[in-house]
Amino acid sequence: MNTFLTDKSTTSDLITAESITAESIIDFWYSDRIKSQWFNSTKKLDQEIKDNYEAVWKAAIRGEFNHWKGSAQGCLALAIILDQFPLNMYRGEVESFSTEAMAIKISKHAIDKGFDEELGKDKIAFLYMPLMHSEDMDDQNLSVSMFEKAGLDDNARFAKHHRGIVQQFGRFPHRNEILQRESSQSEIDYLNSDKAFTG
Repeated sequence: MNTFLTDKSTTSDLITAESITAESIIDFWYSDRIKSQWFNSTKKLDQEIKDNYEAVWKAAIRGEFNHWKGSAQGCLALAIILDQFPLNMYRGEVESFSTEAMAIKISKHAIDKGFDEELGKDKIAFLYMPLMHSEDMDDQNLSVSMFEKAGLDDNARFAKHHRGIVQQFGRFPHRNEILQRESSQSEIDYLNSDKAFTG
């Protein structure tokens, strides 16, 4: 049996790869309780996600759920695990962006396969979200295009905002401190302004 443990796990809370499904990830993320905290998380929720899903995230990094790439539901679940979960689990730490590139590949794969067309509007946003988080302009352009195509007007507005930041600075300045990147004077001025995006 393929099993894995978090550093704090015991045999009583053993997580098995067989017990985790794409549907269980999606059911958790789209539950009413979690939806209300998508963009307004708390330390309690961040810790809950870390306690329950850090081992799942690490297993995804190792490729243990690569077979999920063969379906729309599986790609969505992987996008959530690789893009959203680390933002909660490692808020303010370098690890929060460490699997972003993997999540972007999942998004592009799903789009190439047409899997996004199998998902409802209530689900599709988080499949495209890794593209919005990318510091690559091609990904940013694709993000805006896909959100607009899906008719997700609020998401498209935020996608355009994110694209504008990357277009102006070539990256997200609010990540510089976390990633130990030196900020330019223009970035410092932006971060000190009332227009600054802080994540």
